[in-house]
Amino acid sequence: MIKDPRAPEPLGWKTFSQGIWKENPVFVMLLGLCPVLAVTNTAMNALAMGLATTFVLVCSGVLVSLLRKVIPKQVRIASYIIIIATFVTITDYAIQAISLDLYKALGAFVQLIVVNCIILGRAEAYASKNTVVNALVNALGMGVGFTFALLCLGVVREVLGSGTLFEVTLFGPSFQPWAVFVLPPGGFFVLAMWLFLFSYVRKRRARIQELKKEVSHAA
Repeated sequence: MIKDPRAPEPLGWKTFSQGIWKENPVFVMLLGLCPVLAVTNTAMNALAMGLATTFVLVCSGVLVSLLRKVIPKQVRIASYIIIIATFVTITDYAIQAISLDLYKALGAFVQLIVVNCIILGRAEAYASKNTVVNALVNALGMGVGFTFALLCLGVVREVLGSGTLFEVTLFGPSFQPWAVFVLPPGGFFVLAMWLFLFSYVRKRRARIQELKKEVSHAA
């Protein structure tokens, strides 16, 4: 029996986990790289940007799913952008009210969440075709995957570039920070390292699964 491609995806662990590993926004799909490179000079900035993006992802995905049968196809992209921009504005004001220093550190990249390909892509490719619960779980998984990727970069860059982690000193006074890691080139170096490691692990796991299949067939 041929599966209808328009049918909603069944809810399961895959719905949540695909954004963390199989379809990680940064390490697999290479989306949203501007904030990944720009705000990950500290772990705190990385965590804040990840949580802000996750909030917008979840809220916009749920609302798009709720309105998927109401929004006309001809204006769906414009409608999605308006929905996303609404939650980005809420996030922008919330960060500004919570911590002005954090708001200044993140700069314009909070507002640029509106044009983040991850969010618009999830709204168009997933939330508009699935139920509210599925859209919420999938968006949460994508947000966790994006936050995880940001933290991977932020932790390495802050530890090596400043000798701290979440502003807590890790090493003694003799430690000489590698200043390049908190500068823009450091973002490219660390991202390349994580991309290589992530790709190596994925290929190794795929190879192990192939070997297991070959052994099972032989048996």
